[in-house]
Amino acid sequence: MNTTPKASDANAINRRYLDQILVEMRIIDSVKADTAFELFGKKFASPIMTPAFSHLHKIGEDGLTQMEEYAIAANELNFVNFVGMEPNDLFAKIMKLCPNTIRIIKPYADPKLVYAELNQAVELGALAVGMDIDHVFHGDGEYDVVDDIPMGPITKEQLKEYVDASNLPFVAKGVLSVADAEKCRDAGCAAIIVSHHRGRVPFGVPPLMVLPKIKGAVGNDMKIFVDCGMNDGYDAFKALALGADAVCTGSVLLEPLNINGAAGVKEKLEEENRQLMDLMEYTGAPTLKDITGDVLYIPSF
Repeated sequence: MNTTPKASDANAINRRYLDQILVEMRIIDSVKADTAFELFGKKFASPIMTPAFSHLHKIGEDGLTQMEEYAIAANELNFVNFVGMEPNDLFAKIMKLCPNTIRIIKPYADPKLVYAELNQAVELGALAVGMDIDHVFHGDGEYDVVDDIPMGPITKEQLKEYVDASNLPFVAKGVLSVADAEKCRDAGCAAIIVSHHRGRVPFGVPPLMVLPKIKGAVGNDMKIFVDCGMNDGYDAFKALALGADAVCTGSVLLEPLNINGAAGVKEKLEEENRQLMDLMEYTGAPTLKDITGDVLYIPSF
């Protein structure tokens, strides 16, 4: 079987880009790092957040789904938790396990479905709510269908209506251009996730490659998060140095989740945060605000 990645594989392109970013050392006067992070008025232990997983419904020995397991891990660590497309009853259970959860809603063709999930997030006191703005198309020229539910296009006007319909901070996930970042800002989004949704777009630009341009365009108007290939704390450091406020780790949590549930996820997240601290300390950054891009070396890609 040929396992060579296709030239169009955005995930392979992204990994190559991440791995070529090098870090210089600034050790004199450096001290132990603190990864304390504030978001939407609350304080957290780290800028590393869980991903917006969906459809992880395997039941463990404790009777909990995998969605609930990783929510428990995030809550115990005081990390921000994300959840993707899930039934409302399961989302309610997740919220009891981890109140600091952000719900990411799909761009349903029927706006009533969006409003129903927005309203539940508000009622349950979610940390924030948002939308996968990049989950519109299927990749064959047609709109996508997920769990027999049709997806539809998102206009800037409609995005603003969803933002205005909630009194929660709104996060637009799947921004991979200055053009979309500015539209999200104009629609009133509180944050964006710079992402290509694990390679939905062929030849997708690596999120960290476009991140500095997005940061330059929107400044501090919105929080900027990053996902796609954030496999460890070293990747997280590079994203923060290039202008991100936080990152969502991703598929690297699946193996420890499958093997050891919440304890496995917790162990992996703790490891990632130690790696982040490691690079902060080796580059003379005692706090997150002290991380700067001038410690990075990015050869021509």
